[in-house]
Amino acid sequence: MGGLTQERAGSVPAPADHPFAHERAGSVPAPADHPFAHERAGSVPAPADHPFAHERAGSVLVDNPPGSSSLGFYIHVPFCARRCGYCSFNTARLEDAAMGRYLDALQRELDLLGALAWAPDVRVTTVFFGGGTPSLLAPAELAAILERLGTRFEVARDAEVTVECNPESVTRPRLEGYRAAGVNRVSLGVQSLDDALLQRLGRLHDARGARAAFAAAREAGFTNVSVDLMYGLPGLDTDGFACTLEAVLDWEPEHLSAYALTLDAGSRWAAEGVSNLPQEQTVVDQYWRLAGAAAARDFEHYEVSNYARPGFRARHNLVYWRGAEYLCAGPGACGFVGSLRYANVRGTARWCETLERGALPVDASETLTPRQRLAERLILGLRTADGVPRAWLDERLDGDARLRRHIASWRERRLLAETGDRVWLSEEGFLLSDALFVELL
Repeated sequence: MGGLTQERAGSVPAPADHPFAHERAGSVPAPADHPFAHERAGSVPAPADHPFAHERAGSVLVDNPPGSSSLGFYIHVPFCARRCGYCSFNTARLEDAAMGRYLDALQRELDLLGALAWAPDVRVTTVFFGGGTPSLLAPAELAAILERLGTRFEVARDAEVTVECNPESVTRPRLEGYRAAGVNRVSLGVQSLDDALLQRLGRLHDARGARAAFAAAREAGFTNVSVDLMYGLPGLDTDGFACTLEAVLDWEPEHLSAYALTLDAGSRWAAEGVSNLPQEQTVVDQYWRLAGAAAARDFEHYEVSNYARPGFRARHNLVYWRGAEYLCAGPGACGFVGSLRYANVRGTARWCETLERGALPVDASETLTPRQRLAERLILGLRTADGVPRAWLDERLDGDARLRRHIASWRERRLLAETGDRVWLSEEGFLLSDALFVELL
């Protein structure tokens, strides 16, 4: 089933901020092609027991300035009140004094990043707070982070600033505080409106609480709200999913992210198993119901798992999908500058310790070869309705007769379309995208 069975894009993690991790979104499920998904060959992790491992790893950012003057910025907030059974993201329990230590370390990380010689030459155009549960931050705490970021980097006046929120952790006053701090986009992790299913997922809200959180966002003045849903869930039939979907669309959000459940390594469900999962055809039926319902409400299906009203695509996620550059901060976060993909220390305590020693907490990095860079740009770009330049695909096909035949078959089946100088996947191509992406690697 390709694009669905491997999707929960969001499992990026490897780290929680990869293109596919956000818009869970926000978002970012870990595809096998991500450089840090399995610490694959070619990455260069610093030995954890070496006394200067992270000091040495952090220096890679000094020698790899970005090629663009515009960057995205991902900030990982790892804390959760409770970890959901399906979750494979880098999370941590919110224990006494943990938040204070994290916030102090995060300020140090922003200072160290801002002290890089090339930092004055770049401008931050998007900021994304992912997690974990970023909405556990008090408004004053979030405001202090954004203020420090703004003192260390030039932040565009029209920067998109997104915070992932769990419904049970937001109120109108909290959201008003976020908006006053500079947040202009909220991503609500609703997942379902079936109370029994929410309980099984391990979520702390119910359907009523989800609706109240969305209303609170509107009352707080947010005009750009995204909602996350999941399908392919245990015991969920197509009509049940459609009921949740139509109810959420009735709220009239600007953006919708919807992911099929995958049992990613690192989740409790992957380790212990979960019963009553739907048949593959049921998940496919739910995908088509989603695509049809979103189109009927004038949503653009602009990325495999994301739908937006005109003018409301997730700008931060577009940084990922267009293969652009972004910095990161927080435990387990990933960044990409120049040709360097890098990942921070995952453990929150060890991440704090590294920063308390005055070192950047880079734990692993990989300099992408031209072939890797091309493959990644193709894979990320083909996840979007915009597709990629035909020249990129032609370059990848050059000298590869087997792949050329494979692409020809996709064209014949109308899974791959093209007009002028661009190539993109059809709606059915989105559904089967992973099969193609494996070949492009």
